[in-house]
Amino acid sequence: MADSGTPEAAGVPDDGRGRIVVGVSGSLGSLAALHHAVAEARRTDAEVLAVLCWTPTGGESGYRRTPCPPLITASRDAAVARLRQALGEAFGGGFAGVRLRCQAVRGDTGHTLVRCADRPGDLLVLGAGSRGRLARVLRPSVTAYCVRHATCPVLAVPKPPLQRELEALERSHGVSFVPAGQ
Repeated sequence: MADSGTPEAAGVPDDGRGRIVVGVSGSLGSLAALHHAVAEARRTDAEVLAVLCWTPTGGESGYRRTPCPPLITASRDAAVARLRQALGEAFGGGFAGVRLRCQAVRGDTGHTLVRCADRPGDLLVLGAGSRGRLARVLRPSVTAYCVRHATCPVLAVPKPPLQRELEALERSHGVSFVPAGQ
């Protein structure tokens, strides 16, 4: 599993069989996107590049003001662990059944995913779904950014039914069923 600060995509030769880049965060939506990407890869014999984007704790601007190399190492290690956990949850610790490369890449999520999906013939797969008004104001939609800026097709996978049901229960009972950070 690569854990670089730049997309590995530029350094890996294109074998002509196609590639599916999928954004992975560990959320239910991203796991649904990962399953869709793997299903499409099986159908087309494409490679899957699972990408988890990360930034240092406190953000890039905070890190520039006060650089701390151990903080970068800890943030990168946490991202790699989150990516491994997401893949384990998605495939039950088993084999995905397709050519799968994984990468934790430092950078803003939308911009980084668009940079990773830079080859002709790439497909970018993302989890999508409706978000509340406050969430849209505080954190712009990664999916919308990728649709506007990607040079390849973008597949936005809707929220899985389980996630919609959990959110409905949360709204009706005022309790959170999804672990923090997802």
